[in-house]
Amino acid sequence: IWLAEAGEKEQVIMMVTALSDFFRTTLSKGRDYITVEEEESHIRSYLQIQQFRYQDILEYEIDIPKEMHEYQILKLTLQPLVYHGIKNKRGMGRIRVSGHIDSGYLVFLVTDNGMGMIPERLAEVQREMNSEHLDEHNADPSGFGLYNVVQRIRLNYGPQYGIWLSSTYGEGTEARVE
Repeated sequence: IWLAEAGEKEQVIMMVTALSDFFRTTLSKGRDYITVEEEESHIRSYLQIQQFRYQDILEYEIDIPKEMHEYQILKLTLQPLVYHGIKNKRGMGRIRVSGHIDSGYLVFLVTDNGMGMIPERLAEVQREMNSEHLDEHNADPSGFGLYNVVQRIRLNYGPQYGIWLSSTYGEGTEARVE
């Protein structure tokens, strides 16, 4: 609204377009599976909105090879991982989303230069996101939406799949999705 009131027509068009694309993928005509290309578009729309919001403090890169675009994945697999580490970052935040095929399986990496986690917090998040049941007092114990994503991956693909985290406090976090 404030952009429209300020007469920033081009920026309003860009924001509304990104928001429209974001919601279109979120809804996906009720489908649970979308193409990797659609998930990439969803991430790109989300990051464009966040980059606009945080202007000079967010950079991102998406490097998913075109040969992966036609594969189907669960909707909203990567997007919940994309922005969790930047919110508390002071200075320039960077997100990198990449993908590759390893022995016939899709693998995605979401890396940030956010605050990272101390080893005890990392262990706690990993334990909670891999638990069988949610904590009765907290609907999302990890604080990042990871529990839901891990559970959906495992229900749809099997217990050997999921998310693996590595993190260094003060440097950032990497989420590996297999």
